[in-house]
Amino acid sequence: MAYELHYWPTIQGRGEFVRLALESAGADYVDVAREEGGMEAMMGYLDGPGVKRPPFACPFLVDGRKVIAQTAAILLYLGPRLELVPAGEADQLWVHQVQLTLADLVVEAHDTHHPIASGLYYEDQKAEALRRAEDFRRNRLPKFLGWCEAVLQRNGNAGRAVPRMVGGKLTYADLSLFQVVDGLLYAFPKATKRVLRKTPLVAALHAGVPRHKRLADYLASERRIPFNQQGIFRRYPELDG
Repeated sequence: MAYELHYWPTIQGRGEFVRLALESAGADYVDVAREEGGMEAMMGYLDGPGVKRPPFACPFLVDGRKVIAQTAAILLYLGPRLELVPAGEADQLWVHQVQLTLADLVVEAHDTHHPIASGLYYEDQKAEALRRAEDFRRNRLPKFLGWCEAVLQRNGNAGRAVPRMVGGKLTYADLSLFQVVDGLLYAFPKATKRVLRKTPLVAALHAGVPRHKRLADYLASERRIPFNQQGIFRRYPELDG
């Protein structure tokens, strides 16, 4: 039975972290909301009174009778099934911790353009966004990617063509770091390139992950939704400093 991924059909957003895992593993899945009638099916889970444990928001994954929401929880569930985590429990929990930290970075990147309220237009909070983005560029972005660099340094990546976050094989932590850096290069190209010059292992991981055969095919396909101004990562040149 195919996995059912439920997420908005026109943005990468948080659903893209799950898509990358499914695509890299060659898993059988349906991107439900991109199919005919899929939006109604997705909203049925979110708003339907008969759903005993409704997701708060998408993305969520349906696997038989299981409904799993929250990106990190979905990846925690899929990791062992898709062979995107090491076998040991301690390593699996560490991959999960890395994912949760990257989720924090995603929130902070989003809040640069919506620092006051998600329901307000960017133009309604532009002054606050300029201040928030300056702190993000100067302090938060170097801190997060610097931490990722330290994790890569301590994972014994010497001699590897493509560094890995945990262990020696591809994990969903690697996929998620690739996606975060890709989004940051779209939204903050100048600031991100400055930080990547000081975090060479992060840069090498970002450059190397797309060489994975299935991912290369996915990234070149129409299934990969382009970054746009409705997603988490949005390009406002004035915020890039």
